[in-house]
Amino acid sequence: MQLTLLKAKLHRARVTRVEVDYEGSCAIDANLLDTAGILPYEQIQIYNVSNGSRLTTYAIRAEAGSGTISVNGSAAHHANPGDIVIICAYAQMHSAEAVNHKPRLVYLDAHNRISRTSNAIPVQAA
Repeated sequence: MQLTLLKAKLHRARVTRVEVDYEGSCAIDANLLDTAGILPYEQIQIYNVSNGSRLTTYAIRAEAGSGTISVNGSAAHHANPGDIVIICAYAQMHSAEAVNHKPRLVYLDAHNRISRTSNAIPVQAA
């Protein structure tokens, strides 16, 4: 059986720009992509915490160390500079593989700098 699990997450990134007239995609600081293990052109989901929208696009590299999170093309209609977003990538794997899978979780500060990394989300308290 194939399962779809969280592969990587950039948690609480801040949108730095939106480009409606760009070809599409989401440009992400190359250091953030590398830390999360998200590849250029990999499908990503963007969950906008600020306005509730959710969309699918693909990642492209932005300049390393720039802190760039640029939502482009038609997706730009779903974000504004300053919005807080969660960017996720998923992977398909066999159930035997999934048992030991650990996602790459990258937590960001208000300037899109890495504040910490993890490979597990704590159990939510009741």
